[in-house]
This record gives sequence, structure tokens and C-alpha cells, in this order.
Amino acid sequence: MSMDNNGANGARDESFRDSIATVDKSGKRIWIYPKKPAGAWFNRRQVVGYSLLVLLFLGPFIRIGGDPLLQIDLLGRRFVILGQTFWPQDIHLFVLAFISGVIFIALFTVAFGRLFCGWVCPQTIFMELVYRRIEYWVEGDWKQQQALNKEPWGPVKLWKKGLKHFIFFLIAFLIGNTFLAYIVGSDALVDIITSPPTEHLGGFIAMVGFSLVFYGVFAFMREQVCTTVCPYGRLQGVLLDRHSLVVAYDHVRGEGRAKIRKGEDRKAAGKGDCIDCKACVHVCPTGIDIRNGTQLECVNCTACIDACNHMMASVDLPKGLIRFASEAEIADKQPWRFTTRMKAYTGVLTVLVGVIIALIVMRSDVEATVLRTPGMLFQTQEDGRISNLYNYKVVNKTSRDMPLRFELIGIKGEVRLVGKEVFLEKAALGQGALFIVLEPAEIKGTKTKLEIGVYSGDQLIETVGTTFVGPIKTAS
Repeated sequence: MSMDNNGANGARDESFRDSIATVDKSGKRIWIYPKKPAGAWFNRRQVVGYSLLVLLFLGPFIRIGGDPLLQIDLLGRRFVILGQTFWPQDIHLFVLAFISGVIFIALFTVAFGRLFCGWVCPQTIFMELVYRRIEYWVEGDWKQQQALNKEPWGPVKLWKKGLKHFIFFLIAFLIGNTFLAYIVGSDALVDIITSPPTEHLGGFIAMVGFSLVFYGVFAFMREQVCTTVCPYGRLQGVLLDRHSLVVAYDHVRGEGRAKIRKGEDRKAAGKGDCIDCKACVHVCPTGIDIRNGTQLECVNCTACIDACNHMMASVDLPKGLIRFASEAEIADKQPWRFTTRMKAYTGVLTVLVGVIIALIVMRSDVEATVLRTPGMLFQTQEDGRISNLYNYKVVNKTSRDMPLRFELIGIKGEVRLVGKEVFLEKAALGQGALFIVLEPAEIKGTKTKLEIGVYSGDQLIETVGTTFVGPIKTAS
């Protein structure tokens, strides 16, 4: 752990652990004014973040085999992932995928800290790469923002605040419509947008409501989402250990910290490389001092690395005082290694992913159920044969239309559909009724097990089991 601003000769100040950086002792929120970040790590983060934003906004319009890249149709209980359609019947895949996701998050955090939050999380990407960039453009850097907020209301302040919040809401409305497209589909969204609001009044009101939520998150809640609302931030303290790779301050090299003096031999004076410029604090979007060690609020955004490297270069000291490193690497000079804990998570994750891949590969194109109609007994036909009435449901999991027919397998009999032939459109659910008719000689007791084949053309694509109820046979 690092020491306080008094350096090596001062006592450690642990008061920062009593509250988060954005709340004072009276419980009042401290508004954060982070300095505009710049540097090599920020440039890398922009490449990652803006690439993900492009993918997010184009995602509903990208098609794979005619199906969207991703669609979560909650109303239709239909999910499309990478062009593959999944239905509630695939719930086992979703459960396994959820468990795998939790283990992956645990493994990723144990190995690389909260890197997801700073580089991939939509909250951070929108906040730091969209909303704050607009704020810097309209109001200026952190000092200008502080000065503007202290000014009395006048034409300039009203214009800047109004313009900023107007743009904020427009972007929030765009985000809301994009998320709606992932639910209803891009075609339905275009239809809603091009139609008068009165034709979709309920949806329009809901969209305005969602937009206000997004606007409130990015205009007012901001880092509070990461420090107070997000459960992943709370889990971080449990998952991290001394071998986790995090954004860390090298307290061995940096303490005792002191201001720079021209021509001074800092080593001879017993001073560390930290010049106590607080550049790392000024640029932090959650308001922490990384020199106090890994904290709940840190999202591994690397802004402090860029700020510190810039200051180190300006005073001819080596870069890397703040860098990606583990506590074991800094304190004990141990290189980062893949620990037993990480290996255990990896093993479990590998098994689960293998099972999911196997289930998807073996997943049939069609899933069918054929169940006897409740409350219906068998019927005796005029020719002496026995019939049962069934209800069927068939799910087409493919992106192509297909005609279907049912045939009995391994037993002589007839399948009669009630109504028209079964023709399933792509990614659709079909249901109806059918009769199965058997000769009395084929009936084995009161319940006879049947196997029904579902065919598309001459190809058997699914088999489903059911039972046939017949009369009780008496001894002659």
C-alpha cells in the first residue's frame, strides 16, 4: 500500500477508506470534474470504444443469412444471436451461457482486474467517449467547467447549459431507439419512426421514458452508476487478490513523494519518483487518488497512467510509475503469473463452453412436441380402427421456410392432420391438431408408446415420442 502525501516520513492516512470519493462526510455528493484525458492509453481506448459504438448502432441492421446479428424479442419469446434463432425450448443453453458468463467475469477480474469496466462497459464508453467529449466541447476543460458552474445564471451560462443538455437528450433518444431496435427489429423500428406518433402512442411514450432514463444516467448519475448501482463494482473487492493485474501505483518507487526541485538528486534526498503533482487525481473520472491503492471506484480506465507518464517525461524521470501491474509484482518483484485460482476458473469455463458448443452443434433445426389432447378418450372408427387426438407444436429454428409432414416410425398406422398441411416460415412457431389411427392389433395394452418422425421433404429432421391410449383387451 502507498503512503499519504507526507511521504515516507508521514503517517498513513487511511481516511479515504471510510467513504467513496464522490461523497463528503455529511453525505452530500461531490461533483467530479475530471481533466480532459490524453495519451497513448487513451488513444487505444478510443479505438476500442468507438469501434464498439459503431457495432452497437449498426448491429440491428446487420444481417446474417437474412436474420439480425442480435435481437432479443421479449414479446415474441424469440432470441437471435449471430443469426441463430433460439426459443424458450433452448432455455438450457441460456442457463449454461449465463453460468459461463459469471465464471468468465470472475476469471477475467481475478486475472485482469476491472478492465471490462474501463474499456468495454457501455456505461463507461458512452460517459467518457461521448458525453464528456461533448461537455469538453461546449463548456471547456475541467477548470472552465468549474468556473462556469460558479457563475451566476446569465445568457452565456444559459446557452452553454441548454445546448449541452439538448445534445445529451438527443443522444439518449438515439440510444433508446437503438435498444428498441434490438427488441422489435430494425424494420419495425423504421416503421414506427416513419409513422405518426398517434399510431404508436404507447410505444412513443415508453421511448420518451427510456430516453429520460438514459439522459438522467449520463447527465446526472454518471460515476454513481459504477460506484453505487453496478453489482460488478461491489464484487471487485471479493475477486481481486495480490496477483490480479490492475492499474497500480508503484509505491516502492514513488514514496516518499515530494515536489520537484530543479537540479535536485531525489534519491540522495530520500525522495521517491512521485512529484506529488496530483495529475493522476485531476484526470480520474471517479475522483480517486490511485496512490492510495486499488479502490472500489477504480474502473481501470488508464487515464491516470497517461497523466503520470506525461509528468514523468516532463521531469526526465522513467515512465511507468503508474502502470498495469499486480501488487505482488510491485511489492515482491514477482512477475505476473497464471495462478492456481485462475487455472481452476479456466478449467471449469473450458468445460462449460465445450458443453455449450456441443449442444449447439447437436441442436436440431426443428423442435416438436406431440401430446394427447387433455380430456379426450380414444375413438373407434367405422372400419374398426382406433384413433387418438393430439395437439402438436413445432418450432422452426432455421432462417429458411420449410414444409413439414408427420409419419409413424416402426408401427403401422396413419397420421391425419386437422386442417391444412404444415408449412413453417423461418424462425416461426406452428401448432395444430392431428389424429393418429392404429389397427387394433398394433395396440399393446392401454398405453402404447409411439415414435413420430417429422419430415421436410424426404429428410427426417426430428423424432418425437408420445403414447397412444386404446381399449382394455380382455382374455378370450
